[in-house]
Amino acid sequence: MKVVVSIDSFKGSLSSLEAGNAVRDAVKRLDDTAEVAVRPLADGGEGTVDALASAMPSETVEISVKGPLLKETKAKYCILNETKTAVIEMAAASGITLVSPEERNPLETTTYGVGELIKDAVKRGCRRFIVGIGGSATNDGGAGMLSALGFEFFDASKKPISLGAKGLKDLAEIKTDKVMPELRDCRFMVACDVTNPLCGEKGCSAVFAPQKGADPEMIKDMDAWLKNYAAIAKTVSDRADENLPGAGAAGGLGFAFSAFLNAALKSGIKIVLEETRLEEYIKDADIVVTGEGRLDSQTVMGKAPIGVAGLAKKYGKRVIAFSGCVTEDAEVINEHGIDAFFPILRGVVTLEEALDPESAYKNLTATAYQVFRLII
Repeated sequence: MKVVVSIDSFKGSLSSLEAGNAVRDAVKRLDDTAEVAVRPLADGGEGTVDALASAMPSETVEISVKGPLLKETKAKYCILNETKTAVIEMAAASGITLVSPEERNPLETTTYGVGELIKDAVKRGCRRFIVGIGGSATNDGGAGMLSALGFEFFDASKKPISLGAKGLKDLAEIKTDKVMPELRDCRFMVACDVTNPLCGEKGCSAVFAPQKGADPEMIKDMDAWLKNYAAIAKTVSDRADENLPGAGAAGGLGFAFSAFLNAALKSGIKIVLEETRLEEYIKDADIVVTGEGRLDSQTVMGKAPIGVAGLAKKYGKRVIAFSGCVTEDAEVINEHGIDAFFPILRGVVTLEEALDPESAYKNLTATAYQVFRLII
């Protein structure tokens, strides 16, 4: 019996690796000769660094960077040893969780710290990058990140503009003379699961900035400033396309990556599946196990378990999923490659009790044991 287990984290409870190990323990209890391959799973957002670092030969790096409001903060990323790939989550340096609700103001927040993470990885020899850009506190079009990498942003008087979206108000020129030369040899894969353009009614200012503290007047101003930024960027880079799907991701960070760093914006789960070479493991599997903390109708919208199921069905494999909870509309996932799913809660408990890591591990192991009694 060959079992491949690739489960997304149960947020606030179990990491991807911990959830996978819980299922492995159940299978091994039934058949200690079974081959159980536990592979990390993430969707390119929060938890991607931990997921890849925990299950692949890697080095975790923690450095001090400027946070969203320029306060020094510790941020970590990992380097995958085999491919010398830096795996970075922008939220570690410029995430909304780093800013208190009272301080949220996209006019002030910057992506400068993301550039510092990239710069550090370049200096350590990395030329290949996976960057998750979800959970941002920013709307600066990625200008902060680019500034940390040597791009220069000037006003009409040839003076550097301020960091944060407010600086774009004065932008008149972008210069690339002092950009890190190593960036020419770097390849960036950006985990981006939104298709919003940079500007307009579906742009980053209108759609995402309100949750970052923007009021209607700010939204109108920032949208105009980003429009001007895109026009100026076009004079520097032929790749500057404000209408590119995903350009509006992370307050325009997707635009900066594509326009100035020749990045490919791709589905986060596809990047992770490729990096972990999950397909190679699935080919010879008898059954594939996936899951996440909550299974519902939104799971089919590009979530990690559906990515796993898609790969498994390519080879005609059976797929089962485990979850902390499921909703009434979750049955739609049966139409997208997951043959059966099972919630792991075994009684009425409080949310706190359900999220307790020890209890979650025990519940997942017990549920997987009962399910695999029918299989092994």
